[in-house]
Amino acid sequence: MADQYQYVKVFAPASVANVSCGFDVMGFAVDHPGDIIVARRTEEPGIQITKVSGENGVLPTSVNKNTAGVAARALLKQLDIDAGIALEIHKKMPLGSGLGSSAASSVGAVVAVNQLLGSPFAANELLTFAAEGERVACGTPHLDNVAPSLFGGFVFIRSSEPQDVIELDCPKPLFATVVHPQIEIRTEDTRKILRRDISLQKAVTQWGNVGGLVAGLLKGDYELISRSMQDVIIEPIRSVLIPGFDEVKKAALDAGALGSGISGSGPSIFALSRDKETATAIGEAMQHAFEEIGLDNEVYISPINKEGPRILEEA
Repeated sequence: MADQYQYVKVFAPASVANVSCGFDVMGFAVDHPGDIIVARRTEEPGIQITKVSGENGVLPTSVNKNTAGVAARALLKQLDIDAGIALEIHKKMPLGSGLGSSAASSVGAVVAVNQLLGSPFAANELLTFAAEGERVACGTPHLDNVAPSLFGGFVFIRSSEPQDVIELDCPKPLFATVVHPQIEIRTEDTRKILRRDISLQKAVTQWGNVGGLVAGLLKGDYELISRSMQDVIIEPIRSVLIPGFDEVKKAALDAGALGSGISGSGPSIFALSRDKETATAIGEAMQHAFEEIGLDNEVYISPINKEGPRILEEA
């Protein structure tokens, strides 16, 4: 076990889940935005949340209701210790954006607390604790945001319970453009409108696209990635909740995107491309399409983040 610390500050990245056809089974991390979590030792046993910034007044400070608090508490419970830890949560991304906001907070908390305590757990062991935060956020321990935020890069979720996560290689370079319109969509609401029954034909098409996307990433085959980024099941239903979705996606593709789709449950829309220049042009085109319908938005452009969380300070 490494040396223990009194103070640790961690950045945990946002993530894009689903990646078009990979509903609930694929995701990747981006360089920004993300959340910053600070963990400090205290004399009072247990987890406390002493500060929330960025979304203050919206996020609960009750440990039982806060994703970061629940995740950190799960870690302490596994260790069966009475350590006192105070958490600060600095939200650097909007809630309900489709960028894994709750997952970033959960991941940042478990990484910070683990480091504070001398790293008793390996990175892959932290996934279980971070997933408990997602259970609070949306009712089930989805891994398609917490896994890429924790491990970095692209991940494939073969199973959430029991956890079976595969880290995927991807071609270099590969850039992500994410545009967030200034509206909020709740994950719980978008799941309620999904159909429970789908046709065999659509299911087979979707399976083929998921397999093609995984193969394209592993082979570094941009054309195969592009052909496979088609969602025939979820996107047609969820896209109606995002004003201007069809126009924004078309703008991305026309600007050179390999593919484009809804980031998580939305309203953010993402696109993948081969280089930063194209990614920037795609972002401008997507922003313009949103502006045409009078919707304010912000754009994030970055290579696929293969690093995951970063320890910013420790003492």
